[in-house]
Amino acid sequence: MKMLTGKTIVLGVAGGIACYKALTLASRLTQAGAKVRVMMTNGAAQFVTPLSFQTITRHPVATDTFDEKDPAVVQHIDLADSADLIVIAPATANILAKLAHGLADEIVSTTLLAATCPVMVAPAMNVHMYTHPAVQQNMNTLMRRGVLFIEPGTGALACGYTGKGRMAEPEQIVERIAEHFAQVDAHANDLHKPLAGKRILVTGGGTRERIDPVRYLGNDSSGKMGAAIAAAAQELGAQKVTFIAANATAATPPGVERIEVESAEQMLEAVMGRLSANDMVVKAAAVADYRPKHVFSRKIKKQEDSLMLELERTPDILHTIGHSGYSGFVIGFAAETGEAAEYAMDKLRRKNCDLIAANNVLLEGAGFGTDTNVLEIYGPEGLVAALPAMSKQEAAKRLLTLAAERMAAHAANQSTAAAEVQDE
Repeated sequence: MKMLTGKTIVLGVAGGIACYKALTLASRLTQAGAKVRVMMTNGAAQFVTPLSFQTITRHPVATDTFDEKDPAVVQHIDLADSADLIVIAPATANILAKLAHGLADEIVSTTLLAATCPVMVAPAMNVHMYTHPAVQQNMNTLMRRGVLFIEPGTGALACGYTGKGRMAEPEQIVERIAEHFAQVDAHANDLHKPLAGKRILVTGGGTRERIDPVRYLGNDSSGKMGAAIAAAAQELGAQKVTFIAANATAATPPGVERIEVESAEQMLEAVMGRLSANDMVVKAAAVADYRPKHVFSRKIKKQEDSLMLELERTPDILHTIGHSGYSGFVIGFAAETGEAAEYAMDKLRRKNCDLIAANNVLLEGAGFGTDTNVLEIYGPEGLVAALPAMSKQEAAKRLLTLAAERMAAHAANQSTAAAEVQDE
């Protein structure tokens, strides 16, 4: 059996000289057993004809949003819905900008806006274009949304320059696609899915409280722990994962819905508006405790040797969740600099949590922005697990596995109690 049999790959081709490689890519994917449906920008059609792709793939090529060949479907929606994976190769600076900013003025960008499957892009452009701050920012935006990137190679470019910007070779792209589906299939075949069917809400990053248009009160949280928890929830079988990100630089795992917020007030609104639809909420975000009582509409000018700011409490999101009547499982985080056990247990009781994950941010490997963490997990009975320094991904998986076990035990107890009542 060919490695991509049964997979539908929509190949988006943007206008660049690397289009000739896209022909080879379409051929390799077809040979690997994939059903390949091609869509092309007008610029791409200037380099390679649609007929070439049609001949290779044995499928019509989409070149115009308004050229609806089949009256039974809307072309760009049908393309998006049919795809197990969308691959953009070559991905020009222009198409990356459209994808980052949600523009839709031709078939490729319009289809991308309608897509819910994973998206993989293979950038190709001049070295100076690739390193331009606008292009880099657009790529970072897309990475945070979960778009998968196949890094370009370094070498002689068509424009005469030598540098980074050559589209990855078709064989490399096929290999990356095969790895992607192997991971997806491995997860699908994994029988140990303790969060199967569950809907998980995760917060991450650090909130910012505005002082004036250019200044704010904030913290050093990167959102890596929250993103790791979102990824672990998917790995453990969650039906849907939502990541509410406050100024997080960490990338969003593919398939996770990301909601961007800035302040504690915005995060509260985002969380409470989605709370009842979720079976578990994990509050990993570092939320500011105070905010300026007065926010200046214009930049504060330097006047005296000191400046007095009056602060007020921000809404306590975890406390609000815990006392809202929410019936799901609640996990809080406590970033401390000492006496973690005492503070964690106090927080768990006051805020009515099921678990609290505490970490001493002064410990090596446990601070903000690191790739590792050191967690102590507390339940109503006290310390239930002490995790040594490990990757945030592994720590997240351990935490959610423990939470899933407790959720299952609670559900079993409720069923037993209900049965006993019926027997009476």
